[in-house]
Amino acid sequence: MRLDKSKLSLPRWGRAGVGAAALASSLAFAQGPCNKPVYLTLDTGHMAIAPLVAEILNRQNVKVTFFAANEKTKEGDGALGDYWAPWWKARAAEGHEFASHTYDHAYWRADLPGDPPRFRIRPTAGPHAYIDQVMTGPQYCEEIDRAAKRLEQVTGKKPLPLFRAPGGKHSPKYLAAAKACGWLNVDWSPAGFLGDELPSDTASNEELLKKALRDIKPGDILLAHLGIWSRKDAWAPADLEPLIVGLKQRGFCFATLRDHPAYRDWIARAK
Repeated sequence: MRLDKSKLSLPRWGRAGVGAAALASSLAFAQGPCNKPVYLTLDTGHMAIAPLVAEILNRQNVKVTFFAANEKTKEGDGALGDYWAPWWKARAAEGHEFASHTYDHAYWRADLPGDPPRFRIRPTAGPHAYIDQVMTGPQYCEEIDRAAKRLEQVTGKKPLPLFRAPGGKHSPKYLAAAKACGWLNVDWSPAGFLGDELPSDTASNEELLKKALRDIKPGDILLAHLGIWSRKDAWAPADLEPLIVGLKQRGFCFATLRDHPAYRDWIARAK
């Protein structure tokens, strides 16, 4: 089912609890020191809302970190395919950061016995989608690296030496294997789960926005997606800009993972 294009217009600010005056004032915020940073990260998805997301980020002068996999999209040949390549290149020109989400959005399922370490992996994209595979640590590192190389090819910008395990599924052995290959995993903060993967009949956009504005703390890593297939009422068209404005009103500022204290030394050493 295609996304209702009417949902791609800007939300009615009154419903979101953020006034039009607040939007205007947020655009005029001085770019001073970032004393209450949050780190907005966006994973790939069906990409239908990606143009709107880019508009909002530009309007609000917010830089994010994108975690990209070659997931199935509503238009084009996958999120990292040729169709979306100009979109990624434009985001690089705007100063956003990029990192791998594995090429085929490959989930860790289990550690397997034996040495060297092996893992049961299930991709959700590509020629082996939804078929369990067995991979060694180096083989899974190749899966991470493949997405990073494609990002660099289409953006002209070297991605961060970070990755996000699909679904946030991992084990200590799996993370150690990825780290040994130069890849550090990035999860998200409990309050930073923005809820766009939840069913909209039990987690409305209004409820998700209120919860985020209430619970997010300085230093939190926030997570949303460039389109979720299963959600009936798309999250980003309703909540992304009110969330950004609301956090700015509360004194928060936005930074990329390049500046996150848990990752910046790792990134600097990888240069």
